[in-house]
This record gives sequence, C-alpha cells and structure tokens, in this order.
Amino acid sequence: MLDVHDLHAFYGKSHILQGVDLRVGEGEIVSLLGRNGVGRTTTCKAIMGLVPPLGRIMFKGRDIAGLRTDLIAHAGIGYVPEDRQVFPTLTVNQNLELGMKRTGKFGRWTFDDMFSLFPNLGERRDNVAAVLSGGEQQMLTMCRTLMGDPELVIIDEPTEGLAPKLVVQVAKLLDEIARRGVSILLVEQKLTIALKISHRLYVMGHGRIVFEGTPADLAANEAVRKERLEV
Repeated sequence: MLDVHDLHAFYGKSHILQGVDLRVGEGEIVSLLGRNGVGRTTTCKAIMGLVPPLGRIMFKGRDIAGLRTDLIAHAGIGYVPEDRQVFPTLTVNQNLELGMKRTGKFGRWTFDDMFSLFPNLGERRDNVAAVLSGGEQQMLTMCRTLMGDPELVIIDEPTEGLAPKLVVQVAKLLDEIARRGVSILLVEQKLTIALKISHRLYVMGHGRIVFEGTPADLAANEAVRKERLEV
C-alpha cells in the first residue's frame, strides 16, 4: 500500500532524512521506532507533504511525493500529528464532522463508533474542545482523522503523556483500526506497545533505517534495543 524509497528531507541546510526505505502493506500495523531527534516525525511529515520530500513515495501504485497535503489526504492517507490539533471553540461533534470528507456520508466509522471506543468523548460531545483534557484532545484528534475514512493512517506518538487507562484505550483503537482493514504507520515511544500490536517494525538512527523485522526479531536483538531504543 505504501512504499517509501530513498527518502531525503532537509530543514534548511540540515540533512534530516538520509535515504529512508520503508513499506506498509494492506491491513498492517507497522511501527517506526527510535530515540527523539532521529527523524521519525520528519518521515511522517515528508510522506504527508508537510516537509518537501526527495525520493519516491508510492501509495497504492501512485507516486505522491511532492503533492499538496490536502491531495494526499484525499488520496486516502490520514495523519494524526504528535501535537494535539483540535478546533478549540468547536464542540466534539463539530470537530468530528470536520474530519468527514463529505458531510453526512460515513465510511468505516461513525460517531457511535468513536463514542463507543472513547466514552469520555461521548459524554462531552456537546462541549467545546478547549475544555477537554490533553488526553481527551488526543483522542479527539485521532477520531477526527478516522472520520475521513483513510485507507492508511499515520499516527505520531499517540500515547505520549497519556494516563495508563487512556493508553489501554489507544491500543484497543489501533487494533480496531487494523481489524477494519486500515493500514497503520505508527510512531511510538513505548516499546512494549509497539512489540505487542505491530506486525513489523523499523528502527531509525540518525535519519536512516537501521533495523527492520518482526517484534520477535527485535525482542531477540539486544544490541539494537540497547544502542537505538533504551535510555
């Protein structure tokens, strides 16, 4: 579904991504791991056209490298950024409605799906997003992206700063996304979650992919974990 080859990206003169290769198949959960500052978020932004990419980004057989972000989204890729980007003066319901590509036309996901997965949002559906907790705003951002019915969703650090109860809910949501046939590229700091839910994993180091394998492969590779992931 997604095939990234020899991806490079720059911030000014700084060469951040230095030939990244990765792929995500249909219905797969693929995690992108690594310490802060190695280029994981830049990889997500380059795929989405938020950072100018150099290289090939194939989505469903079409090269989307360099397209505008809105065109990439309409092609079927959803993006949940690491910073919570809600519309603070709009209600939970209104935020979710804005995620829909066509008003009143549902895809795989409905309001009831979102409120079933995250009851807190259901209880606050008529509240403006500004009064939600940080964790609830993160949930709302994820749910709004899903309302656009993407075929692939890129999720950057969904459990960062969340209470343990919400972390469990996020893990359940990721499983449900994959169960409905949606592919996931997940940037995640918590190794235990990535090992539990991923089909495959990549580890980044200094703008390059330094490891690719299954959760079992990574669990067995102490050298990569110590050098690239553990503090």
